[in-house]
Amino acid sequence: MPPGSISNLDWEPGYDTVAVHGGQEPDPGNGSRAVPIFQTASYVFDDAEDGAAKCSWSKDGYLYTRLGNPTNSVFEKRMAMLEGGVGAVATASGHSAQFMALTQCCKPGDNIVSTSWLYGGTFNQFRVYFPSFNIQVKWVQGNDPVDFDKTIDENTRAVYIETVSNPKQCVPNIPAIAAVAHKHGIPLVIDNTFGMAGYLCQPIKLGADIVTHSCTKWIGGHNTSMGGVVIDGGRFEWGSALSAAKFPGLTEPAPGYHGLRFWETYGPRALSAKLRMDCMRDLGPCMSPFNAWLFLQGLETLPLRAQRTVENTQRLAEWLEANPYINWVLYPGLRSHPDYERAQKLLPRGAGGVLTFGVAGKVDEVRAVVDNLKMCSHVANVGDCKTLIIHPWVTTHQQLPDDDKIKGGVTPDLLRVSVGIEDFVDIKRDFEQAFAAAGLKPAEKKGGDPFTMAMDLVNAGFMGKEATGAPRTQQPGD
Repeated sequence: MPPGSISNLDWEPGYDTVAVHGGQEPDPGNGSRAVPIFQTASYVFDDAEDGAAKCSWSKDGYLYTRLGNPTNSVFEKRMAMLEGGVGAVATASGHSAQFMALTQCCKPGDNIVSTSWLYGGTFNQFRVYFPSFNIQVKWVQGNDPVDFDKTIDENTRAVYIETVSNPKQCVPNIPAIAAVAHKHGIPLVIDNTFGMAGYLCQPIKLGADIVTHSCTKWIGGHNTSMGGVVIDGGRFEWGSALSAAKFPGLTEPAPGYHGLRFWETYGPRALSAKLRMDCMRDLGPCMSPFNAWLFLQGLETLPLRAQRTVENTQRLAEWLEANPYINWVLYPGLRSHPDYERAQKLLPRGAGGVLTFGVAGKVDEVRAVVDNLKMCSHVANVGDCKTLIIHPWVTTHQQLPDDDKIKGGVTPDLLRVSVGIEDFVDIKRDFEQAFAAAGLKPAEKKGGDPFTMAMDLVNAGFMGKEATGAPRTQQPGD
């Protein structure tokens, strides 16, 4: 192996080293140190036999970028290494990643069991789009393993949670929920976006079977690119006596490949093989090579950005908790958070880069805080180098009924902050001046769970005359 490859090491490299080197060998032809962008849609076969072999997957190589690309392959290998998986498939978005992962576990008539404490886009995808495929979602309000156990039935094919629920900021007991799923012979699927590519949490090592990410967030880190990834943990026994009949797509003959059986042929890599060979072939939500290259750039600095982000978020959470104008703060790094002890165990490097808080007053005060920030951006995203804020009740979750918003971990007074890597004093001063400009009055700080009181706020007229209205008839780009 040429110099510059961690394959030369006779020891296990650390996370930060893998983030820089994982999955890449310097180009043997020209010695390129950086990963090149292979901006091509197709690849020249050596001859007719070579083309036939690659198209039948009996020979390694590339045939069409939807199914594989050298730049994408480096990114996929690096993500699998960082998360402790056996393989990965890069996708066009985090949404497509979770859709691909879950639909490989389900067929029409099946269901998944999911926490309701989810990113609003995921909640809506599960609530609206999955039923159109006759795949139902059975909801658990919270993360109690006992509730998951009670909700699973004979048609359940996966359990779904988030490493840190967005935006409720709860940390589930991953090992316990994994044990429940495995007792029923089904996999645990986790969106680890808030786990920052495994820097904060590696769910596969805690018992998860499939991990998804929105690469748009901390992996890219600069708000420039859309992408997702599915990581195959390689530990789930798809063909076991308890599971085989539940997953015919992995254990029975595949009609698109002359009767090939993915579990029999690929063993621990069966899921990642099926995702690429079957799902990506037919649905096609592939990542562009340019975006894969950008995400590789992001991974090289992710440990440094993540450390600074976590430090800033912890400091902002502590400052907000002591602020007289704030009713409550939710961040798993605060001792006041109900999941604090669990977060210390499952996220030893820090509790993440996002916090939520409730402003004293009504919707006018919430809007005034957002509108008076000078540096922090009002953006429907997280994981940027820049500090971002949003009022989810009227933005990311506005398409949901009020009771579903609350089930999903949103209250009308909640503001979500994705903390960046700016100087902390500048972040704090921006919030200080925004609170002053908004004319906030001291909070009552009654304590208690803000979510149990959320509907009372709605019924008491917290939102005033604010309404989101019907969708516009003119669409973006018209």
